[in-house]
Amino acid sequence: MVELVTGHANKAHATAEQAAGLNAGILGLDDYVLDVHDKLKITVVSANKVTIGTGELVMQGRHVSQGTPEDLIVTNGSQGQKRNDLIVCRYAKGSQNIESAKLVVVRGTPTTGTPTDPAVNTTSPLDGGTTYDMPLYRIPLDGITIGAPVALFNVLKPMSDVWDSLTQRSTTWRVPYSNNSISLTRVGDICFAGGNVKFNQNGENNYTQARETIPVGYRPAETSNVPIAVFGGNTTFILYGEHTGRVVMLGNPNSAYAGCTGVWRTADPMPAA
Repeated sequence: MVELVTGHANKAHATAEQAAGLNAGILGLDDYVLDVHDKLKITVVSANKVTIGTGELVMQGRHVSQGTPEDLIVTNGSQGQKRNDLIVCRYAKGSQNIESAKLVVVRGTPTTGTPTDPAVNTTSPLDGGTTYDMPLYRIPLDGITIGAPVALFNVLKPMSDVWDSLTQRSTTWRVPYSNNSISLTRVGDICFAGGNVKFNQNGENNYTQARETIPVGYRPAETSNVPIAVFGGNTTFILYGEHTGRVVMLGNPNSAYAGCTGVWRTADPMPAA
């Protein structure tokens, strides 16, 4: 029977199950840590204690909040043996369908060989599971020493980041040794250069600095040189862009007609529309 969830029904009728279904439908059926607070950052305090920072997560549509840091005890390791423990967020549905979530350390099996992760509960509450574990960290132990924790979760970026990744901007850029310009197009943090030009100068360049610079908003993110290829039957010319916008030139434009193309990543702020 169809039921209006987000509407006044003159009685309590919206359920946690319905809220979880909505979250799962919008965010997906995977488990995510949200990009807020400390993102459940882990800190190794001692040989048998770690602290999990604040954060929010969604597991199978269930929203779980960690408002204050929490200490967890890791069982001491044994000399000469290795072990993998897992820190999980455990969902449980108990008697009278009371639901809860807590952080749990799932202990692995000690071994003198290569350790494996312990088994966790994988039946989703969306499929009727009453216990479900979202792995957060692997804690490797070598003897009595805790190794560096390994994050096992994905961070779900906000919709604003998705929008930025689809935003497109364009401008034109005058090519060195030419009166012509090519197009610079940015989609998200990826920049594309393309166009045809006629060079009006010849002569060899050995990483000569050009007067022209790549405009802010389109500069390469990498500190090393990023090539903008120039191709044509009578030219051996290459332009290299730097993260500062500086452009250096290599080869001979040879007063030729040529095409220009390039693709690179930028860390510049998105230009205004």
